[in-house]
Amino acid sequence: MVTSLLQLVGAILLMVLMDWKMTLLMIIVVPVVVLIALPIGTRSRNIAISRQDELANFSGEANEVISETRLMKSSTAENVERESGHQKVDHLYYFGIKEAVYDSIAGPLMTMAMMGMFVGVLAYGANRVANGTMTMGTMFSFLMYLVQLMGPFTTLGQFIPSLAKASGSTNRIQNLLDVVEEDRTTGKTIDAHGQVLSVDDVDFAYNPDEPILHDVSFQAEPNTVVAFAGPSGGGKSTIFSLLERFYEPASGSIKIGDINIANVNLTQWRQQIGLVGQDAAVLAGTIRYNLTYGLDGDFTDEQLWHVLDMAYAKDFVEKMSDGLNTQVGERGVKLSGGQRQRIAIARAFLRDPQILMLDEATASLDAESEMMVQKALNKLMSNRTTLIIAHRLSTIVNADQIYFIENGTVSGHGTHDYLVEHHALYREYVENQFGGEKKDELPSGAELA
Repeated sequence: MVTSLLQLVGAILLMVLMDWKMTLLMIIVVPVVVLIALPIGTRSRNIAISRQDELANFSGEANEVISETRLMKSSTAENVERESGHQKVDHLYYFGIKEAVYDSIAGPLMTMAMMGMFVGVLAYGANRVANGTMTMGTMFSFLMYLVQLMGPFTTLGQFIPSLAKASGSTNRIQNLLDVVEEDRTTGKTIDAHGQVLSVDDVDFAYNPDEPILHDVSFQAEPNTVVAFAGPSGGGKSTIFSLLERFYEPASGSIKIGDINIANVNLTQWRQQIGLVGQDAAVLAGTIRYNLTYGLDGDFTDEQLWHVLDMAYAKDFVEKMSDGLNTQVGERGVKLSGGQRQRIAIARAFLRDPQILMLDEATASLDAESEMMVQKALNKLMSNRTTLIIAHRLSTIVNADQIYFIENGTVSGHGTHDYLVEHHALYREYVENQFGGEKKDELPSGAELA
């Protein structure tokens, strides 16, 4: 493009010096070329964006289906996925054809415009030679410069649609690159140990028109257990996301002690939080790699075996072929659900967090695995500020405070016994989970302990 522009400017300057009238006639064609190139370029860009979106959707669905092959087979959904795949490929083919059509139109139109300009200039020059206002030598010199212009003109004409198409293809990447990166290096350094975690009047929405949390407030005293219960979709997991600072609240504040966590060094803040979720995140690699993931410093085998022992994971890791160096496979596919959960708990022990967050950590486990994981969690919760999300109320009845979240608000809080007595929906949850006992027979926190 740069070379073509230089050739274009240089040739036009020489042509103006030679005969400005002939040059003016030639320049009249430029708006025509622009009028041809711009709509084609705009359309090419839109098609490229659509094609890229379709390709992204196809890739995402293909990856999902391949990763869930067992579900597809057990659901006998091969024909459904085959048909879906054919439709996606047909859509990609359709956009590919449209791209090819616009590419094939742009070149001939530009060439035709250039040839029209050449013929027009030649006819005008021949007329002036016939009238004696221009010499034959000047006209042929002018035409030679004009021929030199055709190459740069054609290159620029092809460049505009190509640039538009590339812009469309990179649109999603550019949007990602424009996202502001988290600031993980500035802010105050604090020690969360012995500090009160308080959430005051927090509002939050992923989309402005769909509020998730409204006026949520709670406190977690040091070394206490605070639990969150309530219907699915009420906003409990969103609270954890705000505490981890994956998002910032729209209004209100989250403080540790007297300091807003928005002013705390992000890396140092997250290092003091341990999260164990329902689907324990285990990465492809070794047991050792997963235990030490994201942690600074070197850890001895003795330290790793110790945390595995505390998480009731030592026995099954010892039986593995390579012990700590055993490969667990992609997403920990070589481990059972209970084993993955205990590895995640061992990682939390090694992290030694000041604040522990448990997001339905035993919800998807069988009875035996749940018992082992619950034992490990009880150890892990000792002498830490612990926040728990649970649908199984039996796991939170002994919490110091239970906050009932529904429709994004706190509709009640207190101990298990207090909520059974004073909160109708919590009481209904208890009755449903414990077999609908009579009021006097409903389990208390002390009894379940």
